[in-house]
Amino acid sequence: MPRRRFSGRGAGPAAVTLVAVALVACGGGVYLGFGLGGPADRPPSVALAASATEGLPGATVRLLAAATDDFGVDRVSFYRREPNGTDTLLGSDLAEPYQLDVTLPASPAGTVLRHFARAVDVAGQSADSAAVDITVR
Repeated sequence: MPRRRFSGRGAGPAAVTLVAVALVACGGGVYLGFGLGGPADRPPSVALAASATEGLPGATVRLLAAATDDFGVDRVSFYRREPNGTDTLLGSDLAEPYQLDVTLPASPAGTVLRHFARAVDVAGQSADSAAVDITVR
């Protein structure tokens, strides 16, 4: 009996299914994926609030973020903008409600600590919230 070769040309859905089942049965993998992003994908949106607008050094303040995205939010990270302009990552939250308790650092009275949240969607797009200021008393 002559051997037949599978060329894929003219193969219908049944042949594709047969190949997929054969791959799975022999320990191979079948991976289906779809791309996120593209021209219709929008970056996430995020807003930040704090449980207090002022506090003593060592006090705990809760940062709360509301984030949405058309395909899903991957994480929300919370930052403090330092006086020299660098951003310090304080922590991240992977699920709603997006929140983080922060301890106010030892700083002179009147120091304004600026915080913001960064939402990242499942496609890797990001957006930053408006800043929320907390004054050290």
